[in-house]
Amino acid sequence: MSDNIFNAGSGDGHPMDFLLAEELNLPKVGEIRQGQVVKHTDNVILVDLGAKSEGIIAGDELAALDSKAREILAVGNDVRVFIVDLEDQNGNLILSYAKAAQEQDWETANELLDNQQVYDSKIIGYNRGGVLVKMGHIRGFVPNSQLGRDRQARQKESSDKHFQSLVGQAISAKVIEVDRKRNRLIMSERAARQEIRAAQREKLLANIKVGDVHKGRVVNLANFGAFVDIGGLEGLVHLSELSWKRTNNPSDVLKVGEEVEVYVLNIDNEKNRLALSIKRLLPDPWTLLEQHYQVGQLVEATITKITNFGAFARLNDEYELVGLIHISEMSEDRIEHPREIVKPSEKMMVRIIRIDTEQRQLGLSLKQVASDKFLEADMEMLSTSS
Repeated sequence: MSDNIFNAGSGDGHPMDFLLAEELNLPKVGEIRQGQVVKHTDNVILVDLGAKSEGIIAGDELAALDSKAREILAVGNDVRVFIVDLEDQNGNLILSYAKAAQEQDWETANELLDNQQVYDSKIIGYNRGGVLVKMGHIRGFVPNSQLGRDRQARQKESSDKHFQSLVGQAISAKVIEVDRKRNRLIMSERAARQEIRAAQREKLLANIKVGDVHKGRVVNLANFGAFVDIGGLEGLVHLSELSWKRTNNPSDVLKVGEEVEVYVLNIDNEKNRLALSIKRLLPDPWTLLEQHYQVGQLVEATITKITNFGAFARLNDEYELVGLIHISEMSEDRIEHPREIVKPSEKMMVRIIRIDTEQRQLGLSLKQVASDKFLEADMEMLSTSS
């Protein structure tokens, strides 16, 4: 190694030395050069930079190299190095692999910011307000507000414990701010998820068909139904499509986070909306009605609604089908209004007088409960049940 050639960059040389340095393409402090690893010793790694320049990686950095870095720095490999010092006290050109790698990672961060690509990494730590993400040899910060909704800390008192539980987990994030001078790299998992979900949604919309069945997760409940995510695309299961039973509130049937299977009822490509159903994947009780009931059978029912022409009653069984007690089937005596005989929520015994599964109609009667017409059938049923 030459002991004099690096003096071309010092302030004590000839005023025209800089022209010689430029002509020979001599290294300058702070720049990154491509070199070739030529030798390993116990204390240094020697790197040939060309133009009669050789430098060393030594000291604390050499001791801190991990196995991956040592593989990269194997003899014969081409590597990028950062020029730390043109000449130390021993006359050596001091190089740094780690600093060059860091600078390369900052370049990568800027490229990711410009092209808004998603970066896959791992959570390596945390501090107050968020988690730390590894990007090569630098660290990015994902604030709590930029984490996915399922990974955000909900309470300040338990945030440290929560963030600690995330360490080691994989994460996909987008770069949203780069400030090299302040060593500041801010990333967002939420933005990455939005892009990933948008791509998934577009792909799903291009292939989904009415009648398809998908697995999904309940993400929100409203008074009128439940929103289900089926892989990046949300659809609505209307209140009427949650169950064959009458449902007053979606929370009576589902909870947020629950995994469900849904049937695709309708697709609105212009508005990117899906109508989904859960009950269509369950047995239709009307198709099973004749297996469980027959005309003339006595059943218990609850009055659900009263009208001028009769009262609706819900069977007190697992299917909760609703039938009509026509005003003419209320009493042997003439009445002006059904409220003279029944009231809402009242439980009573009724007789099935008509089953029409095609029209989904069930005819019930109060006045025929004690009719002699069904006495023999009642006695037979009584003996069977006992």
